[in-house]
Amino acid sequence: MEKEILLDVQHLSVGFESYNAKVEKVFFNAISDLNLTVHKGEIVAIVGSSGSGKSLLAHAVMNILPDNARTGGTMFYKGELLTPERMNRLRGHEIAFIPQSVAFLDPLMQVGEQVVGTLGEKARTLQQKAFEHFGLKQSVAKLYPFQLSGGMARRVLLSTSYVAETEMIIADEPTPGLDLKIAIEALKDFRIQADQGKGVILITHDIDLALHVADKIAIFYDGRVVETADTQTFRGDGQGLKHPYSRALFHALPQNGFNLQRCPKCGATCATWNVDEKGMRCGCGNS
Repeated sequence: MEKEILLDVQHLSVGFESYNAKVEKVFFNAISDLNLTVHKGEIVAIVGSSGSGKSLLAHAVMNILPDNARTGGTMFYKGELLTPERMNRLRGHEIAFIPQSVAFLDPLMQVGEQVVGTLGEKARTLQQKAFEHFGLKQSVAKLYPFQLSGGMARRVLLSTSYVAETEMIIADEPTPGLDLKIAIEALKDFRIQADQGKGVILITHDIDLALHVADKIAIFYDGRVVETADTQTFRGDGQGLKHPYSRALFHALPQNGFNLQRCPKCGATCATWNVDEKGMRCGCGNS
């Protein structure tokens, strides 16, 4: 039986207007014709190199792009059009966002109050449990962001999804800066919440990390999804993967011997090749 679709992103594009040195308006296209579907009860991991558009997708869904951003396409949440106004109502209530940057914490507010937000006394009890769960002393709640270490700030951000009784979580690189035990605990929490029927988007550059908890892997390259595959496809010999870039990433995993394909003409590894809908080609022109 097909699970209910929570989030359906169709033909998303994101670009930015700016001015060059000649004070001429220029436009940079960052995401093109991107499609992504997240069902209830599943974790979709978004994997790709830095600058591939992973975080931009999260910001577009959450309606927190800067003012110079221009977007296209449509998004649906629970079958209804997800307008910016609707997202503003859902953010922090039905949809939780764990940002990559700790700069999202308000520097002028104690972190305990930020985790509780406007959710009331029940959330305060959950905040205390969350801090205990992630190894934070209760006294941390009275601190301001500048008084936290990077790892502590990351755990405060993780606590926000623990407190909010949301139906969907978007986690943007939630584990860097955490010790291994806490990182594993956080991933287990995402799996538990997905098993309870929530939808989770896990943004990461680490395929190995994603394979431990995700149901599907969406491979990002240059602002688009080149392939979405079940995690089982990344096991064995990887022959079930359809796109050459996905297969190259598979063969580059440590357990596969870091086996990066090399260009027979110039010797460059496939990590530096160009990728398009036709496949992968080395920049030297060799196909």
